[in-house]
Amino acid sequence: MKYLKYLLFGILFGIVLVKAEMISWFRIQEMFRMQSFHMYGIIGSAVATGMLSVWLIRRFNIKTIHGETVVIPDKKFNKGQIYGGLLFGLGWAMTGACPGPLFAQAGTGAAAVGVTILAAIAGTWLYGRFREKLPH
Repeated sequence: MKYLKYLLFGILFGIVLVKAEMISWFRIQEMFRMQSFHMYGIIGSAVATGMLSVWLIRRFNIKTIHGETVVIPDKKFNKGQIYGGLLFGLGWAMTGACPGPLFAQAGTGAAAVGVTILAAIAGTWLYGRFREKLPH
């Protein structure tokens, strides 16, 4: 029962993804073909919300619900991020799905997403297996 709130939040998040058409293969293809602003608007609003949230956390020294200081470490750029971003974008364009909405797509009955879920799991395993050998 202690995980019920996470289940309910996940269901709510899935409903939002479906209603916003974030799981629509057609909408994703429109985005990659530069034919529609829909997905760019949603992604842009998410980035703006994240930026505002980080600014508020830093500006007002907001603590966690347990009273701990929120630490946001600086990120270092490395060329592996370029390769990873290109690979991620290619997979997203080919499958019409990024990892976030995969399970929402499965929840709507899109059986073909099973292949994408298996590929995401395999990619995650491969990354973990070869992480130390990848460019950084």
